[in-house]
Amino acid sequence: MTLTPLEYFASLVRQDDSIPLFESALTLGQDFYPELDFSEFEMEMDMLALKLKQRIPSDASQIQKLRMLNHFFFQELAFAGNINNYYDPDNSYIHRVMSTRRGIPISLAVVYMELGLQVGLSMKGVSFPGHFLMKLSVQSGEIVLDPMNGASLSREELEERLEPYLQNEEYDFGDEIPLAAYLRAAHPREILARMLRNLKAIFMENQRWQQVLDVQERLVILLPEEITERRDRGLAHANLSAPQQALEDLEAYLAMRPQAEDSENLREMLPDLREALRRPG
Repeated sequence: MTLTPLEYFASLVRQDDSIPLFESALTLGQDFYPELDFSEFEMEMDMLALKLKQRIPSDASQIQKLRMLNHFFFQELAFAGNINNYYDPDNSYIHRVMSTRRGIPISLAVVYMELGLQVGLSMKGVSFPGHFLMKLSVQSGEIVLDPMNGASLSREELEERLEPYLQNEEYDFGDEIPLAAYLRAAHPREILARMLRNLKAIFMENQRWQQVLDVQERLVILLPEEITERRDRGLAHANLSAPQQALEDLEAYLAMRPQAEDSENLREMLPDLREALRRPG
């Protein structure tokens, strides 16, 4: 039996300890590119990794491997940030990032980390505020990298990047900046959620409700405990004139969060949705 794209995605992200990040991220492109054959891009990744692996001496240290990966990825393959069109949805679709060699920090990181993994570098993603990062643990500590250019970031640079986000919190700048808390390794589920929420923000900004719904279907699968994602799927259904599905999701949200800040506004939507159901179709 052939699985639907959503069923296949659900099978990939079911077990916390075995989510294949690169493959799962690749499948996100199926919503916007239904004819996508992501096995083609998995094969391309394997070929790139083999090419790099053949150059790496068998006794290379982790840092030597990292330098070679950096040169291969940013100089030879010419991956870079899509600065001129940062909010293009294609920047979040891994197959397009591999084709154009352009992306945003998180999508570039997914490609870079997969290459690293295949040559023996256990890179981790870091869900840093505002700008996704990567890190590699070595004997001397941790190397934190910017996926846009491969630059290694010092503690001072990281603290400088973090400060604007800490200003929104109750934080005493006389204290030491709690950098370690922001540099923990992100789980593949978190990384996929951040990628999907980036797409969601773009599509909601442009009121592209079918695309919002596609994203929400995946977020509900990925984060089944996050009832707010079900609420947002209900709102997408409402905007697509699907009152039955909208009611199911919004009523489920209100049952779980009866006192939520948006509960009154959502309850005001319910009579119109019920009325829409009664109209002859």
